[in-house]
Amino acid sequence: MVCGTLILAALLATSARPAPLDTIQDPRATEIEATSAPTDSSAPVVQGYRVSFTMDARLLPSVISLTESDTQPRRRPRAVQYSDWYYRRLQIHRYGSWLELPVFAGEYWLGNKLISKTETPASWVKPSHVTVATVLGGLFTVNTVTGVWNLWDSRHDTEDRALVWTHSALMLAADAGFAITGLIAEDAGHNDSGADRHRNVALGSIGVATVGTVLMWVKRGF
Repeated sequence: MVCGTLILAALLATSARPAPLDTIQDPRATEIEATSAPTDSSAPVVQGYRVSFTMDARLLPSVISLTESDTQPRRRPRAVQYSDWYYRRLQIHRYGSWLELPVFAGEYWLGNKLISKTETPASWVKPSHVTVATVLGGLFTVNTVTGVWNLWDSRHDTEDRALVWTHSALMLAADAGFAITGLIAEDAGHNDSGADRHRNVALGSIGVATVGTVLMWVKRGF
């Protein structure tokens, strides 16, 4: 009985002894080493496992999206084609702008002679003033029609849009000013205040139109 007990205790002690690390073979380590371990022998080994480093897949979408955005072609500006009548109207508009400043100068000179307080105007001054004013009205009518027409035709053109719209706004404001000047023209012959008001509105309209015309000349030429 005692001998049997001693033999059983010896067997239990032998089975409880830990085996060396080299003799333990974990099947998971074998599978990992065979499938994903790098061939470099310098890869670290932790408790019998060969460790490999790979890129986190969550970082890939940002790299891919950046590459795709850089390689997308840029949209080219759409070319705008104009008809022959567009260029005909443009040339008429330019002719009117060239005549504009001399007509302004002549009307200003005649107007000053007509409302002069130091000398009596000659008989031809008032008819000449009215004639030049009529020419000026016709000139601005033609330039307004050709300018607005071409402005509509070039509505899809993005080149110098700020310049074109500034010029158009100034010339339309001058149109309104000249219309008001004509409406108050009768007051100029009744009293000095009416004459001064007529003159000031006319000079303001001339100034606005001159700025709009010279601006276009400077930016786009004659």
